[in-house]
Amino acid sequence: MTKVITYGTFDLLHFGHENLLRAAKALGDYLIVGVTSEDFDRSRGKLLVQQSLAERMAAVKATGLVDEVIVEEYEGQKIDDIKRYGVDIFTVGSDWKGRFDYLSPFCKVVYLSRTEGVSSTELRSKGRNMSLGVAGVSASLHKFMEESRYISGCEITHLFADGDALDMQIPETVSVTDTYENLLSSVDAVYVNTSPERRYAYSKIALEKGIHVLSETPVALTAKEAEELYALAKEKGVIFCEGLKTAYSLAFQRMVLLLRGGAIGSVKSVEATCTSLAPAHSPWLFDTTRGGGALAEWGSYVIYAALSLLGNKPESIRYITNSKEDGVDLYTKLLMLYPKAEATLKAGIGVKSEGELIISGTKGYIYVPAPWWKMDYFEVRKEDIRLNRKYFYPFEGEGIRYELAEFIKGIQSGSRAGLLAEEDSIAIAGVMEDFLSGKGHITKI
Repeated sequence: MTKVITYGTFDLLHFGHENLLRAAKALGDYLIVGVTSEDFDRSRGKLLVQQSLAERMAAVKATGLVDEVIVEEYEGQKIDDIKRYGVDIFTVGSDWKGRFDYLSPFCKVVYLSRTEGVSSTELRSKGRNMSLGVAGVSASLHKFMEESRYISGCEITHLFADGDALDMQIPETVSVTDTYENLLSSVDAVYVNTSPERRYAYSKIALEKGIHVLSETPVALTAKEAEELYALAKEKGVIFCEGLKTAYSLAFQRMVLLLRGGAIGSVKSVEATCTSLAPAHSPWLFDTTRGGGALAEWGSYVIYAALSLLGNKPESIRYITNSKEDGVDLYTKLLMLYPKAEATLKAGIGVKSEGELIISGTKGYIYVPAPWWKMDYFEVRKEDIRLNRKYFYPFEGEGIRYELAEFIKGIQSGSRAGLLAEEDSIAIAGVMEDFLSGKGHITKI
């Protein structure tokens, strides 16, 4: 008996997939199909897979062309499967020609012609191939434009510089507009990348026009403004989303679930640090009139760590801050107190420290090395080191692609299920307000 194996995502199964499976089946007597898991798809950059693993596996089985369906979960599994199942022929579409020649020592490799004129990417894009505008040219602009290339279904078409100088090459496909109004008249959604004190106003204008908004973090500098934006988005039936990339890290999400399951007992302390000594890479970074400073630059990340693990209603917050003469905070330390726990958080643009995350519990602790906000790995450590565990998850690039993918999914589904929680976003804005207003318990050094 000749065994044949092939692999794929098989999202939104179409006749092109069926033709490939039919051709694969004709190569032998027994066809095995490996359907990629959600986690493996993410690691390969497939972020807009529409169907669940179970749905995709069921669709492959329903063709009646397949003898056995398995799950592909990790890099290198193909060799393991070929050996495990006694495979004689590995086959895949001709668009991968040459890519899998390394399997030839283990079995015969056959590249099959693909059906022209149809792809899952095209099918996923139908109905949501949206025009995306960008307002503002602060630090993350070049990163955002680079990572948007990994997301199908949207295209950056317009840019408004918001009065700041453009210090990067803009693609010819992107039109630079002279006013924000002109940008909004030409797009379906907008990424608000302005300085912090302008984000609320820019987001509000877009939402009022029924345009979806992805805003840099923090989305506003007062809790009331943040609440207003979310309420307005609901009223207009559009998506408003905070772009805090750690919230979309698979490793961070899994870590939170482990903690809620009691992996280290009861959490008693969260220590998170985000600092940078880089020169002013945002026009507003050292400008108090535009909401600059260490807390505006890094605060959202360390605050989010505490909110996610200890709740978004601390009993009190104390601040220790070191500022320049003009009032820009170069370093701010927060002590957030909860009924039975505390969080020590550090943000700095003029002080450098180890950017790690340590979560202490009654049965052990979790350690995340720097830069923890781009988390792809963490360790659960116990008193008995034999019980220590390491967890690895994909985190490609700057992580912006993940938040953008969830933003697009939210627009398509009309649901905020995969987005940063509204209450956490409002709580972050509330901490900013507490500090910037000077009403909080602040000690200056």
